[in-house]
Amino acid sequence: MKLLRVGTAGAERPALLDRDGTLRDLSGIVPDIDGELLADASALARVREAAENPGVLPALDATGLRIGPPLGRIGKIVCIGLNYHDHAAETGAEIPAEPILFFKAPDTVVGPDDTVLVPRGSRKTDWEVELAVVIGRTARYLGSAEEGLAHVAGYATAHDVSEREFQIERGGTWDKGKNCETFNPLGPWLVTADDVDDPQAMPLRLWVNGELKQNGTTAEQIFPVGEVVRYLSHFMTLYPGDIINTGTPAGVAMGQPEPKPYLKAGDVVELEVEGLGRQRQELKDA
Repeated sequence: MKLLRVGTAGAERPALLDRDGTLRDLSGIVPDIDGELLADASALARVREAAENPGVLPALDATGLRIGPPLGRIGKIVCIGLNYHDHAAETGAEIPAEPILFFKAPDTVVGPDDTVLVPRGSRKTDWEVELAVVIGRTARYLGSAEEGLAHVAGYATAHDVSEREFQIERGGTWDKGKNCETFNPLGPWLVTADDVDDPQAMPLRLWVNGELKQNGTTAEQIFPVGEVVRYLSHFMTLYPGDIINTGTPAGVAMGQPEPKPYLKAGDVVELEVEGLGRQRQELKDA
């Protein structure tokens, strides 16, 4: 299923994209797309039944309708750094022995086509297309990667926007370069795990002003999705509605020759994870 949320920011309502590409209103069946829904098997069954008989759901006119983040009431966003072999190579970093962790606040999340703001004082705002994993079952001390995958509710396209000077050159942790306003566009859809054949065989692409910058695949991940979920469950409890951003492939501005083509106001970034939908953001100054 392709689940999404539409409407003005803060007032989105749940929707479904049916197999014919028609947008359908889910608000008569569930109040929102969130962790509570993803953890409720009976509610999900009602949504699946409606998805198989989409005529029972009112059609929505998509003209001018904003697509918001496909998940509401997000718990926490755990991010994995340097998780692609090719990205580690382009930055000159050693392959990590264990996953590198940092966090993004839920208030960084915006819709897939919302404006991204270049922070005040920024000189090195960078792009990162990523596969986002949404947790659907509480995970504690999982014993295997297979168990990790069993706790995934679905997948989405994410843009882990980063300010490299803030992240790397200003001391402390990476978080200050990752948590600026609008730095985590998400969506357009949450595709349920049963509709993703293999999370380790998903192409990812990103364009800046129409020029292809990233063209990778999740097959390049150092720590695959199931292992990431298993690993994290030994350091924190993962709850339904938590998100994991699983890293980015090669092609970021930081890894390119000088002068590095960092983002600026007026640039347009487009990105996609194949099967999970496409994003488009125009950048403006904060």
